[in-house]
Amino acid sequence: MSDTGSLQRLHRVQQLDLNLDQLRAEEGNIPDALREARAQQSQLNNDLEDTEIMLEDVARRVRQQEQDLAGTREQIERAREEQEKNAFDARAQSQYGSRIQMLGERADEMEEDLAPLRERQRELTERAASLREQHRALRPGLNDLETQDETRIQGLRDQGEADRQERAGLVADLDPRTVREYDMIRKAKKGLGVVEIKGGRCTGCNVVLPVNVQQRAALGKLPPVKCPSCGRFLIRLDLT
Repeated sequence: MSDTGSLQRLHRVQQLDLNLDQLRAEEGNIPDALREARAQQSQLNNDLEDTEIMLEDVARRVRQQEQDLAGTREQIERAREEQEKNAFDARAQSQYGSRIQMLGERADEMEEDLAPLRERQRELTERAASLREQHRALRPGLNDLETQDETRIQGLRDQGEADRQERAGLVADLDPRTVREYDMIRKAKKGLGVVEIKGGRCTGCNVVLPVNVQQRAALGKLPPVKCPSCGRFLIRLDLT
């Protein structure tokens, strides 16, 4: 194969690469409905996680308060039992009575503290249940949208299969070092590794090319001539 033919093939490889780039970009264009559904699911997950963390904390405090209250009530019962057994005079009765009253007041305070905690626990439990229900309601529609998007992406990949096969065939007949350098240049230069000379200018960076560079590039020999400004491979596709 002639050098000129190799450069023509490399230019065709780039056309195929640009087509495949566009298809890959389209893969990333998530439909608005799917994006919104994913965002809604993510928000529900975050809200549910936050709610469950708060609920766990409140439930722990309720359990602790209930244990403390139960312990205080046991102390009251023991004090009453001891009062019956050991309080044989007015002084002892008064001492036990004072202790029972103090414990009773403490128990009343605990009950008062428990009331808002239990109410908060109830509110959080209802909120968590509501969020789970919303999540369940969202799931079927989201699954349908995900399936549709998978079909869309597969269609784009199928559409690019012919280009991938043609590219593989072209690259197999090209000098591997030239292809590797082309790939590196293309990666560094926004997708363009091979650019045309038009009107004496590099169409990659629009710089005016020296006449000797234009003449060498027009020969189409390997290794490819590079633009002295942007470093891309130069190719002359017309004779004007």
